[in-house]
Amino acid sequence: MDFKKWLALGAAFMLVVVSFAGCEPAPIPEEEAPEPVNDEQVLEGEGMGYNEDVPIRVQVTVVNDEITDIQILEHEETEGFYEPAYEQIPEAIIAAQSTDVDVVTDATKTSLGIMEAVEDALN
Repeated sequence: MDFKKWLALGAAFMLVVVSFAGCEPAPIPEEEAPEPVNDEQVLEGEGMGYNEDVPIRVQVTVVNDEITDIQILEHEETEGFYEPAYEQIPEAIIAAQSTDVDVVTDATKTSLGIMEAVEDALN
C-alpha cells in the first residue's frame, strides 16, 4: 500500500474517533425502587394499674417496626386520676419509641400499668 492510501485510511480512522469522542454512552435505565412494604401489626396487651382487679388493656399499632398508635381498650382506673396518664403516656411512648418514659404525677400506678400493657403487646 502506498503512502496516500495509508494517509487516507489514517484520516478516515481519525474522523471516526473524533466523531465518537463527544458522544456519551446511552444511559443505563435505573431499576425502579421497590414499593415500600407497609408492615402493619395491631397488637394487644395487658398491664396492672391502680385497680389490681381489672387490668388495663391496650391496642398498639406498629408500622414498619415503629409504634404509631396506642389505644386504651379497657380499664377500671379511678376517675379523676387516670385521665392525664391516658393522655400523656401513650403520646410519650410514641414520641420516644420506648416505654421508658416518665410517669404522670398522681397517676403513677396507672402510668406504669399502661407501660406494662404496651410492653406486653410488643412482646
